Amino acid sequence: MVYFDAASAAPLHPVARQALQASLDEGWADPARLYREGRRARLLLDAAREAAAEAVGCRPDELVFTTSGTRAVHAGIEGALAGRRRAGRHLIVSAVEHSSVLHSADVHEAAGGSVTQIPVDRTGRVSPSAYADALRPDTALACLQSANHEVGTEQPVAEVAQVCRAAGVPLLVDAAQSLVWGRVEGDWSLLTASAHKWGGPSGVGLLVVRKGVRFAPQGPVDERESGRAAGFENIPAVVAAAASLRAVRAEAAAEAARLRELTDRIRVRVPALVPDVEVVGDDTHRLPGIVTFSCLYVDGEALLHELDRAGFSVSSGSSCTSSTLIPSHVLKAMGVLSEGNVRVSLPPGTPSADVDRFLSVLPGTVAAIREKLGVPVEPARAPAGSDSLVVDALGRRCPIPVIELAKVIGDVPVGGTVRVLSDDEAARLDIPAWCEMRGQEYVGEQAAERGVGYVVRRVK
Repeated sequence: MVYFDAASAAPLHPVARQALQASLDEGWADPARLYREGRRARLLLDAAREAAAEAVGCRPDELVFTTSGTRAVHAGIEGALAGRRRAGRHLIVSAVEHSSVLHSADVHEAAGGSVTQIPVDRTGRVSPSAYADALRPDTALACLQSANHEVGTEQPVAEVAQVCRAAGVPLLVDAAQSLVWGRVEGDWSLLTASAHKWGGPSGVGLLVVRKGVRFAPQGPVDERESGRAAGFENIPAVVAAAASLRAVRAEAAAEAARLRELTDRIRVRVPALVPDVEVVGDDTHRLPGIVTFSCLYVDGEALLHELDRAGFSVSSGSSCTSSTLIPSHVLKAMGVLSEGNVRVSLPPGTPSADVDRFLSVLPGTVAAIREKLGVPVEPARAPAGSDSLVVDALGRRCPIPVIELAKVIGDVPVGGTVRVLSDDEAARLDIPAWCEMRGQEYVGEQAAERGVGYVVRRVK
C-alpha cells in the first residue's frame, strides 16, 4: 500500500517513536510535584515546550500543549473572544477554514455573536482587502488558516495580520498544515497546530497566545498549562511531538523541493493523461506536498475505493464520499468541480516511483468508472429541432446529473437551453463547473416543484 493522505495524518516520524519510547520511563510522574520523579517530568515538559516554541517562533511561556489541534482552536477562539468582550462580539473567519474554526463560529453566532465569512477566489485564496473591509469597531477576533488542508493553497497571513494589527484586532492562525515547513510569518496574535500533521503522535496540539493579547480561558479553572488547557499533561506524547517537529524542520528545505517536484509532476500529467479533469488550488502559493484534482463524470466514492484496491490511500472532498451528500465546504467556497475529487498529500520521503505508479494506474481507473456510469463518448450530435429540453435527474446523485446533461446538450441547437432538475446539492457546483470546462453558458437556477432547475445554454 502507498499512503498518500499525509494532510489528514502523517505517519509517525522515527524520531517521534524513539522519543516516545524513551520518555515513557522518565515522563510518567506529575510535573507539578517537587520530588525527584516530578522534577524529572518537569524537565522533560519544559524542554519540549522550549523546542516547540523555537520552531513556532514564540516565547516558551506563550505556548501551551492541548489534547488536540481541534481543542487548541476551540480554546483559542473562546478565550480570545471572551478576553475582548468589551470590544465587541464580531468574529471574522475565511470561508475555507478548518471545520473546527467554522464550528466555533457557529457556536459563537448561536450565542448571540456575529460572524463575517470572507470569500475566496477559485484558487482558494483570500484577499487582505476583504479582511480590511470586514473589520468593524466591534470586531473582537479574526481567524485565517496559514494553508488549506484540502487544496494546499497558502494564505497571505502576513498581509492580513498587518491589516488586523493596524485595527487593533488579534489574528488567530490555524497553522496545522504549514508548521511542518516553517514558521508562520507576520504579526499574528494567536496560533494553533496539531502534532499528527507533522509526524508526531495524535492527541497533542499547540496553542500560542502572544504576550499582550487579551485572553480569558473558558471553562472551570485549571492550574495546568497556564490555565489554558485543562488536565494532566501527556508528557511522553508532548516530548515526541516536539522532537518530531524539530526533526522534520531540519529536513524541511530539501524535502519541500523534492515533494514540490513530485506534485508538479502530478499537476501537469493528470490533465494530460485523464480527459476532463480540473486541477484545483493555487499553482504558485501552495504547500509542497498537496495536489488536488476533480474528475468530471466520476463517482468520488467509487474512485477512492478503486484506488484503494490498486494500493493507494487518498482523500476526497466529493459529496459522494460523505454521508451528508454535501460537497466539501472548501470546494464549494472556491466554486470548483467537486465530483470525482482526489486529494494527494505526500508524506516526507515519498519515492518518485510511487508517484509514477499512481499516474500509471489513475487513467484506467477513471476510464473504467466512467464506462460503468455510461458517460457519453460520442461528439455532440446535430440539433434535433427543439430549442429547449428538460432533464429529470431528481433523486440521482453526483455525477449522474452532469452525465445526463452531457448526453443531451447536443440535442438542442446553438442558443438553445437544457434545464436540469436535481435535488443533489453537488449539482450547484458541478453544473456551472461543467459549463466552464465545456465552453457552454450557465444561465442560472430556476425554482422547481422539487429540487432546483439548473439552466444551461448551448454556445457551441
